Amino acid sequence: MEKNEVKAKVAEALSQSDVGKSIVRLDPKLMEKLGVREGDVIEIEGKKVTGAIVRPSETDVGLNVIRMDGYIRKNAGASIGDEVKIRKAEVKEAEKVVLAPIDQHVMVRGDVRSAFINRILTKGDIIVSSLRPSISGLGGGFFEEIFKEMMDLSPLGEIRFAVVSTKPPGIVRVTDTTDVEIQSKPVDVSEIEGIKSLTDVTYEDIGGMKEAIQKVREMIEIPLKNPELFERLGIEPPKGVLLHGPPGTGKTLLAKAVANESDAHFIAINGPEIMSKYVGGSEERLREIFKEAEENAPSIIFIDEIDAIAPKREEVTGEVERRIVAQLLTLMDGLKARGQVIVIGATNRPDALDPALRRPGRFDREIEIGVPDRDERKEILEIHTRGMPLADDVDLDELADVTHGFVGADLEALCKEAAMRVLRRILPKIKGKEKVPREVLKEMVVTREDFKNALKEIQPSALREVTVQVPNVTWDDVGGLEDVKQELRETVEWPLKYPEKFKKFGIKPPKGVLLYGPPGTGKTLLAKAVANESGANFIAIKGPELLSKWVGESEKGVREVFRKARQTAPTIVFFDEIDAIASTRTGISADSGVTQRVVNQLLTEIDGLEELEDVVVLAATNRPDIIDPALLRPGRFDRQIKIGKPDKETRLKIFKVHTRNMPLADDVDLEKLAEMTEGFVGADIEAVCREAALMTLRENLDAEEVPMKNFKKAIEKIKPQKKAREEQIQYR
Repeated sequence: MEKNEVKAKVAEALSQSDVGKSIVRLDPKLMEKLGVREGDVIEIEGKKVTGAIVRPSETDVGLNVIRMDGYIRKNAGASIGDEVKIRKAEVKEAEKVVLAPIDQHVMVRGDVRSAFINRILTKGDIIVSSLRPSISGLGGGFFEEIFKEMMDLSPLGEIRFAVVSTKPPGIVRVTDTTDVEIQSKPVDVSEIEGIKSLTDVTYEDIGGMKEAIQKVREMIEIPLKNPELFERLGIEPPKGVLLHGPPGTGKTLLAKAVANESDAHFIAINGPEIMSKYVGGSEERLREIFKEAEENAPSIIFIDEIDAIAPKREEVTGEVERRIVAQLLTLMDGLKARGQVIVIGATNRPDALDPALRRPGRFDREIEIGVPDRDERKEILEIHTRGMPLADDVDLDELADVTHGFVGADLEALCKEAAMRVLRRILPKIKGKEKVPREVLKEMVVTREDFKNALKEIQPSALREVTVQVPNVTWDDVGGLEDVKQELRETVEWPLKYPEKFKKFGIKPPKGVLLYGPPGTGKTLLAKAVANESGANFIAIKGPELLSKWVGESEKGVREVFRKARQTAPTIVFFDEIDAIASTRTGISADSGVTQRVVNQLLTEIDGLEELEDVVVLAATNRPDIIDPALLRPGRFDRQIKIGKPDKETRLKIFKVHTRNMPLADDVDLEKLAEMTEGFVGADIEAVCREAALMTLRENLDAEEVPMKNFKKAIEKIKPQKKAREEQIQYR
């Protein structure tokens, strides 16, 4: 080994800010051995040679690891886990570089140099243009100031290019004097020296799936790359992986990345496309696909929407589906060995699959790809905004906080919708096929407001069937009830916001809260406020809407609600008027026993064998006496909070809430009004305020403020609920 050459193991890039910018991160001890500093250029040799800017990786000290994105891995002819040689590079300033697009024709208008400034290139590299290029290692702040405006106005977004030639040859750096020539016609990558296959999807293009990627790599990459490890252990390598989870979470994307990163022959089957109108035609197509895979081993067969071709045989009426399932079973685990062929299946309905497929030897491992959490959502947003010109007020942390229940596809749609709003804004300023003015290009920036408006358009697909908009009600909108608010904070907010505190004291957070009290006291309002303040997903169920005329459908509805809640945790499930579906079980029933079965289902969901993690159940009723006692024990509805009629101080606070946006006359005395409304609940006080305002408008449509006399008249007109009910009974 040469004096200034080291070997390092390839690992994936950790930061999205490094992707597509010719940046690698190296173990600091290896940097010391090589004699390179941050910002220097190194030469990386795998099956090919490429160059990159080096930065230290503080998390990999002493591990002999080099972290690089999928583009650099492909350019160096190496994949994750391989060993590469690293040397300090002799980098020259590029006089001229010729680039060719890969995916599409490109019409270049304006100076594109800014999209490649400081980029390290070698002939045969695949690179991606960027709106926010890296500027480290070339003069820092001074360099940034000179080229800031040029960078802001790059006429290219994120487009992939192949480096056709460089002058001088070898590893070069693009500077402000380099002549960058872009061919408009796409190039066939196989024609460029050293490029065999094209980087399509890499692990860096998948956000928030670290665990799933790790499991899939163990199952697929290791058996394909190092089969001798399994031979030494005397075991058969895994043969199949079933990816399941809600639609849009990235199952197909993960399969593409695995195929690309492992350099395996990849065959994709979209479920229904193998169906044939001829008897035996479908099975023959399946056999042909497996034969092709064996001939080109190592191979990956990816069956998307596998539930379409392998449903439960006892439940399907058609003979064709049964034969296809039987054929798939024999191909995956028949008398004939499969060789180095791995089958990946993807479905969002794993329970609809034939159980014979879901056993070791066929699908050895089932990996659930769930709805991303807050940190994973931020990572996905970073990927989709990588080539986007973002305004300074865009905070991805804030977006990650408010996008509960969003899967990867939803977040991608959110970013696209925000960008489309920018386009709609500037379209009137563009005339025909003329060159886009520089000022207009400068305006093409995605702002916080664009994302805010886009959020109104995109509905989270993981919550589509059961979701409501998170209520826009805060604690300030709830007058008084301070003790109740505190109890709700402890029960709902604290477990979701400070789980480590509960762990520290060795206690489990409460499962459920029952709010009960007379009508109009603010039970539903409190539920809305706690959902908003805790920043959790909010699933609202209006009691009777779960009941169905079909046997078993009501219980299925309850199961679905809790399944969605678990998938999208942290979640608050709110049952309004719970007495409608959870009344006491007497053993005698006039409704075919549906409410009794719904109660049983509720009991097992809230406190059954399957634990509720980060899911809180809130319920409201004004008839606690008829609710089944089994629901009211600790472990189910741990907290039962009575919301009674408000006292004078609380009534004053409620008046303040309902009159804060109302122009009041100087003679209005809210304290006196609170005294006059003895026996009134929150809904009555709201009605008094509304009636006083309407009376004022009735007297004079041009009135500027609401006087005290109209409040007094409204109090006389609006009876408190108890008195109103007594009058109704008397009238009858």
